Amino acid sequence: MLEVKLHDIGEGMTEAEIIHYLVKVGDTVKIDQPLVEVQTDKMIAELTSPCSGIVKQIIFDPGSTVQVGASLIYIDAFEDGRTQHQAINEKNRNAKTDPPPPGHAENTSPIPFMRVLAAPYTRKIARENNINLEDVPAADPSGKVTEEDVYRFLNAQKNENLPDAVVSQPTIHQEFPDEIPFKGVRKKIAEKMTKSLFTIPHVTHFDEVNMTNLFKMRENLKASGESVSVSAFLIKALVISLKEFPIFNAELDEENSRILLKKNYHIGIATNTESGLIVPVLHDADKKSLKKIHNDVKGLTERALDGKLQPFEMQNSTFTVSNVGPLGSTGATPIINYPETALIAFHKTKKQPIVNEQDEIVIGHIMTLSMAFDHRVADGATAVSFTNRFASLIEQPHKLMMEMI
Repeated sequence: MLEVKLHDIGEGMTEAEIIHYLVKVGDTVKIDQPLVEVQTDKMIAELTSPCSGIVKQIIFDPGSTVQVGASLIYIDAFEDGRTQHQAINEKNRNAKTDPPPPGHAENTSPIPFMRVLAAPYTRKIARENNINLEDVPAADPSGKVTEEDVYRFLNAQKNENLPDAVVSQPTIHQEFPDEIPFKGVRKKIAEKMTKSLFTIPHVTHFDEVNMTNLFKMRENLKASGESVSVSAFLIKALVISLKEFPIFNAELDEENSRILLKKNYHIGIATNTESGLIVPVLHDADKKSLKKIHNDVKGLTERALDGKLQPFEMQNSTFTVSNVGPLGSTGATPIINYPETALIAFHKTKKQPIVNEQDEIVIGHIMTLSMAFDHRVADGATAVSFTNRFASLIEQPHKLMMEMI
């Protein structure tokens, strides 16, 4: 008998909540077949079968919170010389079922392992709405079912059950539940934010950055066939600034009375997902070109939204950025991603009159930013110098060429 245990799938993980079992007692499973979905403080993950065999026992109920190392499932693994076909035949012989009707041939062939491509969060939505993912058409040519596909299918089902007159009318009121569970990712976010806010004396510095020249450079690159996101330029400028002001790429070790200046530049990318705030990490950002940063951030964001991030992709950040401008934000006092020293948030870019070097009034693109920092580690004057250096690189983007890899 083989035990399937909850193993550590993330840095510092000690427990996880069982979301849903993908098998039941008596099912025949193949090696690497997903068995159960669990939710850690950072993501929803699937635990797979280490062998082929028959599920004999499920220990915990869905919704239970279990510690790392706890046994979740017992599997009777197939022995040498015993095939899956033989195991299913044995199961059928021992099952107490009514005899098959005359002319009915008993099906003893193995049940194939078929699984619809979908992220764990998409499966969660489908389960909550009693939808079989196999019935949901996938818009993606790869066959992957997304949450948009599930919602589209759900709305189509609702409309089928309504009279035409009702279907044609727009929805006026949206129903919301009286309460929602405070657990999983949302609870872990709350715990981490509370620890950060009550441990670190936060100070927030606000500033403005003229994005006009950067936008012109991006348009020129685009015209030449090269597309690079604004975020890639911002991250590149941040890394250069962090090298010149290493105090913000640091961690306070109070126990040993020291400030650890990190030599690696691992940039956390705060990402708003359906499951809550997730921070994938762009590792070694200082060693990457603008194009590489663009592609890597895009991939990390997509995997975060799909719930497909690997544990190592959410570990060891040294500085975090939050790009909330596309959401319409004009300002905020962000909470630092503990135990880091600082976090910078980029807000909305607006067109507004500015005075250029020739004392002419022109229209410029001005972005606001807010930088929260640990006042135990750094002072306000240092934060101002840091953002001034960052702004100079963005406002004169040709200076970034000196740092290209």
